Amino acid sequence: MKAVARLLQRLAVLGVGVLGIWLIVYVFELTDKRVPTLLALGITYGIAAYVILPRVVRMGLKILQRKHVPHFTVTGDGLLGDPVNLALVGTLDQLRAAFSATGWVEADPLNINTSWRMAQAFVLNRPYPTAPFSTLYLFGRGQDIGFQKAIGDSPRKRHHVRFWAQDVTNAEANANTLDFWLNTDRPEDSELALWVGAGTRDTGFSLTRLTFQITHATDADTNAERDFIIGELTRSGTIRHAMLVKPGDRLERAASHYICDGEIAVAEIVKS
Repeated sequence: MKAVARLLQRLAVLGVGVLGIWLIVYVFELTDKRVPTLLALGITYGIAAYVILPRVVRMGLKILQRKHVPHFTVTGDGLLGDPVNLALVGTLDQLRAAFSATGWVEADPLNINTSWRMAQAFVLNRPYPTAPFSTLYLFGRGQDIGFQKAIGDSPRKRHHVRFWAQDVTNAEANANTLDFWLNTDRPEDSELALWVGAGTRDTGFSLTRLTFQITHATDADTNAERDFIIGELTRSGTIRHAMLVKPGDRLERAASHYICDGEIAVAEIVKS
């Protein structure tokens, strides 16, 4: 029975993929008859990368990941984003103080002004140490806060981590269940919380693997970035009781290629 279900899943994903390819070819043929070939290619790329492929991949992932405990964040298009690889216990003020003590800075909020400043810095290779992050989603919302540490003076390279707050009691009881990961309630800033994080290292410019959208290139080894962040916090004396746990399923598919052992570093922030 499982073999039949798996076969049906694969056939469904194949059908969605064929439909996506047909749509892309149709768009090119339609535009090529009306505008110059180079412009037709540009229009086809834009529609394929930002409209058709995100929806095709999202449909396929919903089929393949149905009833799985998530181990990854989600992009605004509904694709798999950065893997979840660390979690810290503390209040919002304690979280901010811990990263400040290690020389990390809080990312600016994402808006039109900061996006334009980031684009300029990226193209002209000018420093922007508090550059905003793109929005990734977990627990039904974008990240609650993010921190980064520049690598040299280039805005294209940085260590960075996004965090989402969850109730500590709920995490202790249900961390391996869908009930925990589907819970959208956010603790108050003053409350003790579990800050679930996704840390990666930006290394430059690239295209996403599944939809070919323009994005930051990231180091594939997210285990190394997790260990780097925990090491920074440990050396500064701002966390304790750090350990590795393995909740949920392994990360298998993502918008970028990642090497991930499935383990999450969990630590308690030291009270200041």
